Amino acid sequence: MATGAAAVKTGPLAGLKVIEMAGLGPVPLAGLMLSEMGAEVLRIERAGSDQPLLPLSDAHNLDRHGRSILRIDLKQTKGTELVLSLVEKADLLVEGFRPGVMERLGLGPDAALARNPALIYGRMTGFGQDGPLSGHAGHDITYLAYSGVLHGIGHEGSRPVPPLNLIADNGGGAMMLIAGVLAALFERSRTGKGQVIDAAMVEGASMLAAPIHAFMAAGLWSDRRGENLLDSGAPFYDTYDTADARHIAVGCLEPRFFAEFARLLPLGEHFVRGQYNKTLWPQMRAAIADRFRQKTRDDWDALFAGSDACVAPVLSLAEARNHPHNRARHAFVNTGTLERPAPVPRFSASLPTLATVPDNDDQRPQTVLVRFGFSTAEIKALVKSGLIGQ
Repeated sequence: MATGAAAVKTGPLAGLKVIEMAGLGPVPLAGLMLSEMGAEVLRIERAGSDQPLLPLSDAHNLDRHGRSILRIDLKQTKGTELVLSLVEKADLLVEGFRPGVMERLGLGPDAALARNPALIYGRMTGFGQDGPLSGHAGHDITYLAYSGVLHGIGHEGSRPVPPLNLIADNGGGAMMLIAGVLAALFERSRTGKGQVIDAAMVEGASMLAAPIHAFMAAGLWSDRRGENLLDSGAPFYDTYDTADARHIAVGCLEPRFFAEFARLLPLGEHFVRGQYNKTLWPQMRAAIADRFRQKTRDDWDALFAGSDACVAPVLSLAEARNHPHNRARHAFVNTGTLERPAPVPRFSASLPTLATVPDNDDQRPQTVLVRFGFSTAEIKALVKSGLIGQ
């Protein structure tokens, strides 16, 4: 169901009002997901703000899809007052600035909760609201490095590999922020009170790696890269070159899956009996690598199709959009010229509201502010003053 932000929205969060302070990284992704779950998200952009990191058109800028947009001059005291007036009618506010920025704007948690004690105030930073690194700049790779997770990603003897910006920004950031604000909303349903959520990406990335810490404590995981079960150390959990310079992913951890893999590859029976005998792993890896180099990626995909060998072709991002399973599940959707992942998760009782490019109504102060209870005369005066952009 593709609609603009101004249309009637569906989804489990329909009716929820969210203020998103415009920024980069995980907060806009959280805003997108909240919007597609049905929330009405108002993105506040600062007049004269910096140019985006990547020069995206509106058609391809998911940071703006599914929202109403309001540009406010926050250098003026009246701009701060306008945001606080919006806060009075909101359920959530999410922001991703360094500690102290919202306070200097007069929009920190104390000011916001004084105007709306039921507000959930979600804060996203790299290092948290306090601590010796809290005021430092960083990006996903920075936070991932401090979490220890980056150290564990890569092959033995090679340097760590950045896993795009998926772990700290999107997993430890946006997903943890969403989990926090939804939990706070549930608590508010019992107490009637709002609260502040402090979501730090270093800590979020660390939490995603909690099972690895448990494995280490149990003596089942080495703190050295590429020597463990899930970090390419095991030959049955890794990627391999194929004859056409593409790649196959192998993940047959359980003995019954590994036996199926060995039968189809084929691989010697002594490897099946000694799957977890680490002294055999160098020979096993060499034998697997040699076999995979003998056929193309798609040949191997056809051979393992329908089996429980846990073997998959390594698809490019473009190829993934056209895979039959993803097509059958409608896992990707079109919004104009953009083909992108469909909203997740799926809900049995309601359809998502697919976020699209904000139309003219979504960006007209007259339309946006009336939803927050402003009169026509008040809106005209704000536009005339230059406080808000047209």
